[in-house]
Amino acid sequence: MISVIKLKKVCVAVALIAYLPLNAAAWGQTGHRIVGQIADYYLTAKARKAVKNVLGDETMAIASNWPDFIKSDSTYNYLTSWHYVNIPGGLDQSGVFNFLDTDKQANVYNKIPEMIAVLKNKQSTADQQRMAMRMLIHMVGDLHQPMHTARKEDLGGNKVYVTWFGQKSNLHRVWDEELIDRQQLSYTEYAEAINHPTKEQFTKWSHDSLKETVYESYQACNKIYDQTKADDKLSYRYNFDFIDLLNQQLLKGGVRLAQIINDIYS
Repeated sequence: MISVIKLKKVCVAVALIAYLPLNAAAWGQTGHRIVGQIADYYLTAKARKAVKNVLGDETMAIASNWPDFIKSDSTYNYLTSWHYVNIPGGLDQSGVFNFLDTDKQANVYNKIPEMIAVLKNKQSTADQQRMAMRMLIHMVGDLHQPMHTARKEDLGGNKVYVTWFGQKSNLHRVWDEELIDRQQLSYTEYAEAINHPTKEQFTKWSHDSLKETVYESYQACNKIYDQTKADDKLSYRYNFDFIDLLNQQLLKGGVRLAQIINDIYS
């Protein structure tokens, strides 16, 4: 017979599982750390010193996961919608731009400039700057996970159920973490393996606007929706077909994050 203590532990575990948000953590821990690690590589000396002043001994890679860790604290529930922007399907570039101009909800697109403003404001407290830096690092990573610019009706792919190497999953989870985890690399190994942008890529990515970044991620999202359907059995072929897109999104996230932080402290 299950003891009262064990039963209580089971109930607590079930409650915690039920509490987890459907719009999960973009990239998972490893993916976010990859973006932070790559960004750190491209910081100017001035920006690196400023980041150190804000985060102390916490690296950008480690700071990147704070906004997901604090989801267990209901005090921060207001941050949930900051991790994504739901965009209707079938839009061209002007349609996406118009949507972003009119959508005033608290989302990743609208909140990134606010975090930049906090970091630029010399009147911001140390706590305000630390939170803004952690959120900025995380949200720029979020923006490059294509399923975080996905459809509201299926909760960013959370309701598109698939199997991943024989295990039940969903489209969002596959892109959050399962594709990355399949590569079986640490975040430092992964960052080193993909951090090889061409000069032309680096220049373009560093100068793309936030709107252009959203649209680019939206285009990647559309490709994923087109090539992945409910009940699909995903495995080696899916990994082969999408690994280049995955790696490029991670790399772009790191390059662009570095550029944003360099601009803040220029």
